Amino acid sequence: MTDRYCVFGNPIAHSKSPAIHAAFAEQTGEGIDYTAIAAPLDDFPGAWRRFTAEGGRGANVTVPFKEAACRLCDTLSRRAQRAGAVNTLILGGNGQTHGDTTDGVGLVRDLARHGVNLAGARILVLGAGGAVRGVLEPLLTAGPLGVRIANRTAAKAAALAQDFADLGDIEGGGFDDVGKGYDLVINGTSASLAGDLPPLPDDLFAPGATAYDMMYGAEPTVFLRWAAERGALAVDGLGMLVEQAAESFYQWRGRRPDTTPVLEALRRAL
Repeated sequence: MTDRYCVFGNPIAHSKSPAIHAAFAEQTGEGIDYTAIAAPLDDFPGAWRRFTAEGGRGANVTVPFKEAACRLCDTLSRRAQRAGAVNTLILGGNGQTHGDTTDGVGLVRDLARHGVNLAGARILVLGAGGAVRGVLEPLLTAGPLGVRIANRTAAKAAALAQDFADLGDIEGGGFDDVGKGYDLVINGTSASLAGDLPPLPDDLFAPGATAYDMMYGAEPTVFLRWAAERGALAVDGLGMLVEQAAESFYQWRGRRPDTTPVLEALRRAL
């Protein structure tokens, strides 16, 4: 019997998740059917109910539904509670919906792939939206020297830092006082989609630093080009996409796929 899974979003036609999970299924021998579904903007819970009524077992959730997915869950993982957002839904045998977020796990695993050591690192995170909220817990639990959040609205960054202050040394503010000498700078803003760059100082990076953009494309983003010109190792978010999908697949099927060949195939296809 083939089990049904999907990714919900709106828009969603561009999603690479069906191809990723098809590759995972072939690799592991798991019988799944994974599709992309454009949920109505005003009725995400209804879309999930219809999907499960038709035999759906689980789903990934992308923009703009991650917060709505969190609200419909009967139970949440600790990291989903922290993030206030869900990107992985699991229908339990009791008919209840469990929610998790795998974005932070995906980021940390992709950073490890590139040899980035988070322990003792000075980390700067750009942006204070949902994408950033979903990755702060795993970053802080990795033992960095400190994490700073920079956002155009300084108060929003400060409030977000306060929400995670019990996990480690974290602070938030505006772009006008970000400081310098960071070992890792993560762009979690949507500026890359518009080809924009946040106002950043030229001495932002420490020697041997890494610049990570959660966005990806066939060509480096403007942030990654800017960072590479200043000596940083530039890494895009395609690996994060694959790694978060692998964690979702593991949650559903109990099998952990090998992400390397899937990532390589996606990179060639860009």
